[in-house]
Amino acid sequence: MGEAKAVRRLGKSRRDNERGGRKEYIKVWCSPEEKAAVVVKAEQQGVTPPRLLFESAMAQPGETAFDRRNLAQELLGIRTLLGAVSNNVNQIARHANATGEFPDDAAAAVAAARRLMARIDEAVVQVMRP
Repeated sequence: MGEAKAVRRLGKSRRDNERGGRKEYIKVWCSPEEKAAVVVKAEQQGVTPPRLLFESAMAQPGETAFDRRNLAQELLGIRTLLGAVSNNVNQIARHANATGEFPDDAAAAVAAARRLMARIDEAVVQVMRP
């Protein structure tokens, strides 16, 4: 799956499909109270109960799926702000082109912003993978 697709799926409750499918499964027996607690926690975190259990099992010590999701959302917020900055730099460049005065660092700033956005996208994809 491409990085851009993984970023778009940030709000989804299911994991991305895997090439060839997943051939193994694990069955978990629990009491009705335990199941209800898992379902409530999954709903709070915006994921399915199986995804909650899987991500909890695969998380690093002290890390939760909820923490990863919050970090990814924060990174995407930063990416949005960076996009706004890029847009402002582009507007400055348009104005500079209209007036004939174009600062040398405007084009470099746009290129740097685009490189940074790609790095943020990569970081978000890595954070969302268990």
